[in-house]
Amino acid sequence: MALQIFGVPGLPEIVPGSDLAAMIATAAADACTPLADGDVVVVTSKIVSKAEGRTVELADVQPSQFAIDWSLPWDKDPAVTELVLRESKRVVRQVGPILITETHHGFVCANSGLDQSSSGAHGRVVLLPLDPDASARRIRVGLQAAGIDAAVIISDTFGRAWREGQTDIAIGVAGIQPILSYIGQVDPHGHEFKVQAICTADELTGAAELVKGNTSRVPVGVVRGFEFELDDTAVIAPVLRDQSRDLFR
Repeated sequence: MALQIFGVPGLPEIVPGSDLAAMIATAAADACTPLADGDVVVVTSKIVSKAEGRTVELADVQPSQFAIDWSLPWDKDPAVTELVLRESKRVVRQVGPILITETHHGFVCANSGLDQSSSGAHGRVVLLPLDPDASARRIRVGLQAAGIDAAVIISDTFGRAWREGQTDIAIGVAGIQPILSYIGQVDPHGHEFKVQAICTADELTGAAELVKGNTSRVPVGVVRGFEFELDDTAVIAPVLRDQSRDLFR
């Protein structure tokens, strides 16, 4: 198997109501790399959130007294703390001024995935999409309307236990199952796989990040040549480990 990975440059600043599917298809064609059936289109969650109006002006946030009291020793903006708490269903751990939270989606991440970088304005915060699977489906349907039968992954940057540095992971999918399971299969030496399951959605997302980046203004990457079956029942839920099986919560 040979893979081709390329970015989609030329997208303008995204505003609420932007038609991401049409914009991505047009930008890819303008860059002489038109999208094709079977592509995996990896879209940075930040532009999805902007298109869906998931941005908040910190000046408009009224922090609770708890958020004010908690933020004071850490010199943290109470409005940010308030948003972190609103976007979470529980706090998993505190590391200095950083809150490790479980979001309403079930993601465990720093500060509920809030991001102030490249938000479009000083004092503006970008929240994660409300339903990243639904966001991915809308983009996939939009691409289909343009004659392109491609899978879509919504990505975000997460830290990792035990390792420095961050990597992009999948937080929403459409058209592609996120996990490839080898359980029950046998290796060349006759050993039956008991637990081997590869999160291909995360691997594809990490690969696409190599042609995106935080300062390049290329928020979309495309992986071409990956063999998979298009599947519109796909959701990100199988990737989220239940707390009863989580050794770190």
